[in-house]
Amino acid sequence: MNIVFFGSGGFALKSLEALAGSPHKVILALTHPDRPKGRHLETQTPELKVLADKLGIPAYQPEDPNSQQSIDFLRQFPADLFVVVSYGHILKEALLALPKLYPLNIHASLLPKYRGSSPINWAIINGDKETGISIIRMDRFMDSGDILSRRDIRIEEDDNYETLKAKLEVLAARTIIEAIDLISEKKAVFLKQNSAQASFAPKLKKSDGLIHWEKEADCISRQIKGLVPWPGAFTYYQGRLIKLWQAKASTTAENTTVHPGEILETGKNGIMVACGKGSLVIQELQPESGKRLSAETFINGYRLAAGQNFGLTKISADLDI
Repeated sequence: MNIVFFGSGGFALKSLEALAGSPHKVILALTHPDRPKGRHLETQTPELKVLADKLGIPAYQPEDPNSQQSIDFLRQFPADLFVVVSYGHILKEALLALPKLYPLNIHASLLPKYRGSSPINWAIINGDKETGISIIRMDRFMDSGDILSRRDIRIEEDDNYETLKAKLEVLAARTIIEAIDLISEKKAVFLKQNSAQASFAPKLKKSDGLIHWEKEADCISRQIKGLVPWPGAFTYYQGRLIKLWQAKASTTAENTTVHPGEILETGKNGIMVACGKGSLVIQELQPESGKRLSAETFINGYRLAAGQNFGLTKISADLDI
């Protein structure tokens, strides 16, 4: 099978590596153009382009993959399949019609659940016990195509976005090889999605990270885990934004005489904060424009004590810590 691969960030890399090491042939890799990034706006090459060069795969970096120029270029690379994963563009019908067989998409959820751009994050935030990988035949709508293959994985209690994403990258690489093998062996069966069961995973915003302490401790814990590393869950202490990296819901008895956001205890085990139901023990956090700190270091440096409060005192959409 001749394959044209579309991808951008880290989630696509293991799938490209797996395809390059398989009996199938990746004849072209599409990714984003080089762009200025970081505080100093230095031009950076996308990770997928770097990997494609290493694997000896020609790369193409169009601003608009749906342009006539891009379509004419891709016609020079007759493909049996397109494989698309975390590419960041909606591909239009003229482009999807190019491969001889199918345009396939690797999606990090058990479709039709969590169509959209942030399925891993929302599975954790919403407290799901499992998620997975779906391989679909792409159509002109977002993540709605017929399903060729699905593989599930358990979400562990201590998983955050980064750990779950790493597991799903491995599962995606294995699943796409299995799916393409089915196609090459003429055993592929596509099943329509039940759109009545569809749910959506919208793109994350910085404001999604704001902690509302009146929520249950379990809910806040999942928010923190689901938003690592971006946009990050955050609160305020004495007017200063504090980003929370690691925390867990406490198993201690609930105290009904305190207000949500009030600090109950401080010590080596962390900072215990009252929530709308239960309490949260913060283990790692980062002050605005500062470094990530253990709770113990933060307590000592900021003289944190029981009776003080975390909470909303200001909102800045431009903060980047």
